[in-house]
Amino acid sequence: MDLYNLTATEMLELMKSKNISATEVAKSIIDRYHALQDSLKAWVYFDEEAFLTQASAADQNGVNKSLSGVPVGLKDIYYTAGIPTEAGSKVYSGFVPEEDAATVSLLKDAGANIMGKTVTTEFACLDPSEAVNPWNFAHTPGGSSSGSAVAVASRMCPIAMGSQTVGSVLRPAAFNGIVGYKPTFGLVSRRGLVPVSWNLDTVGWLTRSVADAALVMDCLIGFDELDKSSIRFNNPGFSANLQKPPKKKVAYLKGYFSDGVESDITNNIDAQVSKLDEAGYDVEELNSPYDFQSAFYNQRLIMAVEAAAFHRENYASKADLYRPKLRAMLAQGLEYDGLTYANALEEREQFRFDVKNFAETYDLIITPSTPEVAPGDVSTTGNPMFQGPWTAIGFPAISIPSGISSNGMPIGMQIVASPMDDLNLLQAAHHMEQLIGFSEQPKC
Repeated sequence: MDLYNLTATEMLELMKSKNISATEVAKSIIDRYHALQDSLKAWVYFDEEAFLTQASAADQNGVNKSLSGVPVGLKDIYYTAGIPTEAGSKVYSGFVPEEDAATVSLLKDAGANIMGKTVTTEFACLDPSEAVNPWNFAHTPGGSSSGSAVAVASRMCPIAMGSQTVGSVLRPAAFNGIVGYKPTFGLVSRRGLVPVSWNLDTVGWLTRSVADAALVMDCLIGFDELDKSSIRFNNPGFSANLQKPPKKKVAYLKGYFSDGVESDITNNIDAQVSKLDEAGYDVEELNSPYDFQSAFYNQRLIMAVEAAAFHRENYASKADLYRPKLRAMLAQGLEYDGLTYANALEEREQFRFDVKNFAETYDLIITPSTPEVAPGDVSTTGNPMFQGPWTAIGFPAISIPSGISSNGMPIGMQIVASPMDDLNLLQAAHHMEQLIGFSEQPKC
């Protein structure tokens, strides 16, 4: 048995029963890393000695924590004490934080074996990273959580942390045939992440099963008094309640989410929705309400202004160190006037109000995860338009793999729920994952 193929949930079960050890898992992961890293370029930092030491400690202490001995990758924007955190940029070259991000501390408290830092696009923005898609090296893995998605899809780790300001968790999840989950804005602390936009940045993660996504949520949810976006919310026990039947009134959105979409994707999502209908879901197909296109435009404007505010000093003195797409976005963000920015924020709040009222009529919303499968062009990270509006208004969303296109690339289905309804979202995604029965994996 190749231990690197196991999900986190499977690893934990086998470690608890003492059929495998954390050290055996770590050695299998290390072998996988050496077999694939040079071709996939998913990692920027990996300390094998520390990784094995942590695995040995997990074996000595026993599987007594929720992530004991489970390998976890961190997107290279997560502050990690004593480990370089360079955000994929020459601007942060050599930066080593003195403390961990809040999420990193929680992962360590849960017993996770932190493997290292995964590649990110520069400052989690626009310019592609060097990582490639394990399904086809000529195709983009998406971004900005590119290395995290590639590492999980290629079995170099079962869990990797990402972040989503527009579509940076769910899009790479869809492009790489894995699960990407972004919880309700404010449920997981952002403290200790290199920011892009304080109104939009959301912690998220990539896994190969919904059960693993729920496992991480159990560890990370919680109020952080040092994060001004943090929300108090009682942990309902996501893993323990994952098998319970979800609520099943579904809006299947078209219009904005169907115009110009590749036919393979449309046909696949239509087929999955038919399965849901047969399984007892109450599915209503309807055109997208409200102006999603304007919401997406406003989101990009807000992102540009707030990123420019954060980078202002470095941009003034080190503009030449920034890569072209990010440099152009920062320049544009500095040019917007206060009225334009204020109008974008006001329109976002109106959009949030309208869509929240609409979403409360349904239990779940379904769309394709992306309008295209991963483009055969590593100079792009793909189109985030289907995730962006949901991120802008803080709704929880998940992408699960739903099929393979005619060119051999994965297709993803996006499921969205109302804010704070993360448990039902994960329950539904778990049930849908079983109905779809996706089992393909890259042949790398």
